Amino acid sequence: MVLQILILGLNYEPEPIGIGPYTAGLAQYLAARGHEVTVIAGNPYYPDWRLAEGANPAGSSETKNGVKIIRVPHYIPSRPSGVKRILHYLSFARNARSAAKNSGPADIVVAIAPALLSAPVALRVAQQRRAVSWLHIQDFEVEAAIATGLLSRGPIASLAKRFERWVLSSFDHVSSVSPMMALKAKRKGADANRTVELRNWADESVKPSLSRHETLRAELSLPAGIIALYSGNLALKQGCGLLGEAAKVLAEEPGLHIVVCGAGPARKILEEAACNLPNLHVRDLMPRERLNDLLGMADIHLLPQIEGAADLVLPSKLANMLASGRPVVATAKAGTGLAQEVEGCGIITPPGNAHHFAQAIKLLAKDAGMRATLGDAAAKRAHERWTSTVLLERFALALEHAVSMPEEV
Repeated sequence: MVLQILILGLNYEPEPIGIGPYTAGLAQYLAARGHEVTVIAGNPYYPDWRLAEGANPAGSSETKNGVKIIRVPHYIPSRPSGVKRILHYLSFARNARSAAKNSGPADIVVAIAPALLSAPVALRVAQQRRAVSWLHIQDFEVEAAIATGLLSRGPIASLAKRFERWVLSSFDHVSSVSPMMALKAKRKGADANRTVELRNWADESVKPSLSRHETLRAELSLPAGIIALYSGNLALKQGCGLLGEAAKVLAEEPGLHIVVCGAGPARKILEEAACNLPNLHVRDLMPRERLNDLLGMADIHLLPQIEGAADLVLPSKLANMLASGRPVVATAKAGTGLAQEVEGCGIITPPGNAHHFAQAIKLLAKDAGMRATLGDAAAKRAHERWTSTVLLERFALALEHAVSMPEEV
């Protein structure tokens, strides 16, 4: 059965981190499976929040890796506040709606959230094409916006929550990337019988390694010693300020370095902190083809999250951290989805507590045996829970089954 699949998602490759690589990976896998796949995406901008070099501001259309990709222009704020983010999402939704009018027939329409504001476009297209509608949630953006202060509690927040509930209850099928997030979707109005967990996957290039990749360390001008690494987006929900605070606590620990490779709104703050902290090193994102080298260079991986975010988003970077065979220090409350994923593979500390975060890093830095034991458990868990071929096939089968299901009378 060959399906005509339309995916609406703001983010797509060549964006190196975040949602883009996962939407691209899914689309390419579906195309390789024999389906006709069209993606309506925004222009690449993430995580730098500026139009990627070489991208056409007016949008573009191409077929790559078997996927027809329609790029639409949208507003890209250099400093994304709450209001500017809404305008950012609305501009994509408006232009995606125009592009969808000529996107051809579809058996199933998949909306990727964020951006939830473009989900009604997917619903409308599905209705017009008599297609199945599917919402895949990478991030509960309304609650995340409230948690990070981008959206104030009040009438606008209440309206946003009602909109979210309407969207979730309107789609034929809903999925999210962790069990706790799938449960949250049901509580927010998604059909309990048609809501499933479909998680992100580890990059196939990332493997456990005994090598410490000294060549890359030299390229990045990093001193000898233990490296505790954070790599990825430097934004509010990541709670990245904690990295600088922890570095300050650990400033007197010889041979222990916190290395941050990333881009985003919080980078400037960390760069300023690094001026007075010789154990804090801020570097650029590594190209995705060097991800295995970067993660293997680390002795410990760091995963800060603000309080309240641990069940709103399961950071996709966690899969690759585990796959590298290194222990993780993460911030989350006990019992949250993130805490459950990291338990036995690292150390969980309270969100926002720089002292406890730093002490966990110090504990692992001084105990090579503990690092090895937890790292082995991490690699095993990544193989069991985050293997790309298994998870992509599961996603494809779920979409195919949704189309083949008889309509309810």
